[in-house]
Amino acid sequence: MRRIALFLGTNIAVLFLLSIVCHLFGVDQMAAAQGFGGSTGLLIYAAVFGMGGAFISLAMSKWMAKMSTGAQVIVQPANETERWLVETVRHHAQSAGIDMPEVAIYEAPEMNAFATGMTKNSSLVAVSSGLLEQMDREQVAAVLGHEIGHVANGDMVTMTLIQGVLNTLVILAARVVGRLVDSWLSGGRDDNRGGSGIGYFVTVMVLQLVFGLFASMIVMAFSRWREFHADAAGAKLAGRGAMISALQRLKGDHGENTLPKTLAAFGISDRMGTGFQRLFMSHPPLDERIAALQNAVN
Repeated sequence: MRRIALFLGTNIAVLFLLSIVCHLFGVDQMAAAQGFGGSTGLLIYAAVFGMGGAFISLAMSKWMAKMSTGAQVIVQPANETERWLVETVRHHAQSAGIDMPEVAIYEAPEMNAFATGMTKNSSLVAVSSGLLEQMDREQVAAVLGHEIGHVANGDMVTMTLIQGVLNTLVILAARVVGRLVDSWLSGGRDDNRGGSGIGYFVTVMVLQLVFGLFASMIVMAFSRWREFHADAAGAKLAGRGAMISALQRLKGDHGENTLPKTLAAFGISDRMGTGFQRLFMSHPPLDERIAALQNAVN
């Protein structure tokens, strides 16, 4: 539950902060003041802040990833392992038809890796020290293929678009309902206020949390779906047997996932949950991923 709380907090904090800023500067009230007759203005407002927050996060993703994990980009390989790592990523990138990503290593005990970046041709692929220590090179190559698959499939941008659209809908829906609630509480006498009373403000804050919860479920459902496609890419680039072997090896990794929750969705694996928690998991169970590869048609 702690990881779910962290995930929801990360997604909702952006919306909450933008809402407070807009309220302080009067932007929120101006949008609300237009009422239903000014729906175009409200939609523009919601889109600017909903999509804006998502794309700002994407634009900062590489920098934030390096800062939050302490990942060290390999500029000049210092040893044979780093040389092999860079050349393997280069080979996968060429095969996938994308520019060479930055390659980095971050200190962490668990077996994990992630990819992020603004575009396909401006990305970062990082692996944990635990992955390099506990997997053989065939398995590591498959994990790198999985991450290159995320990049080549444009998963970072697609996730951002989905998150941005949902953010926009959350902002818009919360304010429309807030306008209705505020009008109802005032008995329709203060419609010229533009719905900026306490009923409007409280309703918007509460509904952004509630709607944000459901939006998170949708984003995580897409995240789980794209993991199967990244596994297929890893199998194509490094071999199906190597990809299956890597996933089987991951089943033995019982350590704490130290990746920040904002990056966990782009890792090779994440912790599983049961029951209601599974709706907020970024990755499907490893057994399901292995079965999908085993049953794939050549």
